[in-house]
Amino acid sequence: MLVNIKQAIALLKQSQVVAIPTETVYGLAADASNDEALQKIYAIKERPADNPLIVHIADANQVNNWAAEFPPLAQKLAKAFWPGPFTLVLPAKDSVSKIVRSGQSTVALRVPSHALTLQLLKQSGLALAAPSANKFTQLSPTTAAHVAASLGDDVAVLDGGACKVGIESTIVSVKGDDWQLLRLGMVSEASMEALAGRPALKNQQNLPKVPGQHSLHYSPKTPIKLFVSRDVLINFAKTSQKSCAALLIGEGAKPICKYVDLPKQADDVAKQLYSALHELDALNVAQLLVETPPADSEWLAILDRLMRAACQN
Repeated sequence: MLVNIKQAIALLKQSQVVAIPTETVYGLAADASNDEALQKIYAIKERPADNPLIVHIADANQVNNWAAEFPPLAQKLAKAFWPGPFTLVLPAKDSVSKIVRSGQSTVALRVPSHALTLQLLKQSGLALAAPSANKFTQLSPTTAAHVAASLGDDVAVLDGGACKVGIESTIVSVKGDDWQLLRLGMVSEASMEALAGRPALKNQQNLPKVPGQHSLHYSPKTPIKLFVSRDVLINFAKTSQKSCAALLIGEGAKPICKYVDLPKQADDVAKQLYSALHELDALNVAQLLVETPPADSEWLAILDRLMRAACQN
C-alpha cells in the first residue's frame, strides 16, 4: 500500500509502521520512542527480540537525546560520514526504550542521506527505528516492490525509488578513544582508521549485538552456491542435474543457464546486488550460482553479504 509523506507521518504518529526508503535499503519504520509500535516491527519481521534496532535521526544534534556519551572520536566520524550509510553504536541513555536496544546498554544511531526520509524525519519530529523491511534473514528490499513481495500489500510503503547504495550501513561502536567495526558496509575500514588515527580494536569478545551478525542473513528463498572461478561456475551449470541461474560479476564467458551480469565495480555491484538476487529468486530455479568478487578491501562488505546469504546453517 503506497502512501505519501503526509500519510506516512500520520500513520507513524498513530503507532503504526511504515516502510521507508533509505540510501542503503528500505526500512520498516516505527516511532523509536513508542514501545507499542516497536513491537509491531518485531512481529511483522518475525525478528528475534534480542536483535536491536537502528534509530534513524535527522541530524547529529539529536545524538544526545539517545546517547549517554558522544565522545570526540564519535563526533569526528559522524561529521565525516553523516548523512550517509554509517551507523554509530554508543552508550545509551537509561530513557532509551529497552525494546529498541534489546536490553543492551548501547543504542545504534544513523542519519540517512535519502532526501525523502530526511524530509520525513524533520517534518514528523520523530526518530525512527527502521530495520530492513523484510522477513528476518531474508533478502533485503531496495525497491517498494521488494517490500510488498516480502511483507504483503497491507504494509504501508513510502516509495522513494531504488536505493542508491544498496547494502546495509557500516556499523561502528565507539567508547572513549576506541572503536570497533561491527558490520561491514560501503564506508571502508581504511577511511575510518584514517580519521580515528588508530586501527579498530580487534577483540571480538563482548561486542555489542547489532543487526547483520546472524550467520544466515540477506538470503533469497533459492539456495545459493558460491564460486571464486567463472570457469568452475560455468562447468557446474553445464553438468548440474538441477535447474539453476547465475549471478556474474564483470566480463567473461557466460553459462548456459539464465544469468544476471553485474559490472565489475564494487559500488555498482553493491547498488544492484539485492535487486539482482530478487530477480533471480523469482525464476524459481533449484539453485543460484554466484560468482564472488576478489577479497580486496573494497569488496569485503559485498562478500560478507554473499557469504551470509549462502549460509544454510
